[in-house]
Amino acid sequence: MSRQEPRLAWQDTLSGFPLPGRSAKPRQTGCTMVSDKRLGLSETRDLLELAGEYIDLIKLTFGTSALYPETVLREKIKLIRDHGVDVYPGGTLFEVAVWQDKLEAYLEYAAELGFTGIEISDGTIFLSTRERRRAIQRAKAQGFKVITEVGKKNRTPLSVLRMQQMIADDLEHGADKVIIEGLESGKDIGIYDRHGKIKEAEMEALVHELSCPEAILFWEAPLKSQQVSLINRFVPNVNLGNIAPEDA
Repeated sequence: MSRQEPRLAWQDTLSGFPLPGRSAKPRQTGCTMVSDKRLGLSETRDLLELAGEYIDLIKLTFGTSALYPETVLREKIKLIRDHGVDVYPGGTLFEVAVWQDKLEAYLEYAAELGFTGIEISDGTIFLSTRERRRAIQRAKAQGFKVITEVGKKNRTPLSVLRMQQMIADDLEHGADKVIIEGLESGKDIGIYDRHGKIKEAEMEALVHELSCPEAILFWEAPLKSQQVSLINRFVPNVNLGNIAPEDA
């Protein structure tokens, strides 16, 4: 059942603003993932009260949740969930858990803390296809929404064909969404050139063979110019990730 959308200021005075057509929550398209590096409880509450209807996921990025006092982390997770937003710890802690051979313990503790999602990534580690599939399936078995990531943080290029293969395999084995890596800089990675501009030919080739790409892909788009370009391309229901809180 869809949530009751709040009444917006100006909606009876100005027509067509904000632009109509975005899916209502809970939605599969038009989703926004906010990258949270360090928001405290008060800042998180302010963000959710103002923009909660526009935010679908919050990622506690760079492993920063490992620095929280546990009581604060639990309270923050509850606050986010109470506003109808999913929350997950990002890929860094997953990669540490795999490297330390502690995947099961990681998933169990994440569930106990109240996280609703898990990111499966191999940005800084090697993860075989078999290990990646197993991680997706184990996270699903724990009840998590699973977001996988395609792309290396060291800018090792992946061919469009390889990215398509990884996306298809992740979805086949239970992933809910697939993130196309864009780093925090949005430059010289994935579909972005060294200036942060979208490589249109590569993006179009990537989505050409995908069924309903707007429903399965998240595009990391930390730069406003990238966000605008992607919204114009997939209007208006594109899934955007790595959005700064102030841009949500």
